Amino acid sequence: MLDLSGKTALVTGIANDRSIAWGIAQQLHQAGAKLGVTYLPDDRDRGKNKVTKLTADLSPSFVLPCDVQDDAQIDAMYAEIGKAWEKIDILVHCLAFAKKDELSGDFSNTSRDGFKLALDVSAFSLIRLCQGAKPMMTDGGSVITLTYIGGVKVVPNYNIMGIAKAALEMNVRYLAQEMGTQNVRVNGISAGPIRTLASSAVGDIHKMLHHFEEVAPLKRLVTQQEVGNIAAFLGSDLATAITGQIIYADCGYEIMGA
Repeated sequence: MLDLSGKTALVTGIANDRSIAWGIAQQLHQAGAKLGVTYLPDDRDRGKNKVTKLTADLSPSFVLPCDVQDDAQIDAMYAEIGKAWEKIDILVHCLAFAKKDELSGDFSNTSRDGFKLALDVSAFSLIRLCQGAKPMMTDGGSVITLTYIGGVKVVPNYNIMGIAKAALEMNVRYLAQEMGTQNVRVNGISAGPIRTLASSAVGDIHKMLHHFEEVAPLKRLVTQQEVGNIAAFLGSDLATAITGQIIYADCGYEIMGA
């Protein structure tokens, strides 16, 4: 079993118990990591209450608001983290968003504002979170993000999110080169489609899931726990020579021609 005892892990992007981020948080906790989690704030504290209740059994050191479109909020988050932890060992970035009406139909109908929003939340946020985490990653560490095959190949209806994931994957490489000087590794996990709240916004998602199960060599969908296992591995000392990589966790779908 992987041993992450003594390591701290900041996990972003938990929305509910179907989130890939939730699967990652569970596996990091099982491996012994000390967790801190964030939530997307709202006027009624629904996000805070939901994430606090969901993660209670994982005993996180903190549950903090983090709207990655707000630089002041990101700075405040890291200031609070600094009060709880001396360092960050693992940063998990599970953040992506696009307008639902731009995740179906013709890609050329993407709006300027929709393009900016998707790239800001889904790609730039990794850069900004790494900028804030760098001063606290004093003992090396691991940054892990989530991507999808739609960033390298055309997936019907994925549209603007495909562009955002392509940008995210290049962010991984540039950040790996930069942060490697302080022994911080940066990698992405390209997970196969999973039935989550986020994926439900993609047009014809059920057809996509069925096609995936038919084509993938393992003839099934990947699970949150399986993605979490890979994240735990990437955060561990077993992966100290791996950086700047996109690791496919998709039951082999990526190797197929259809």
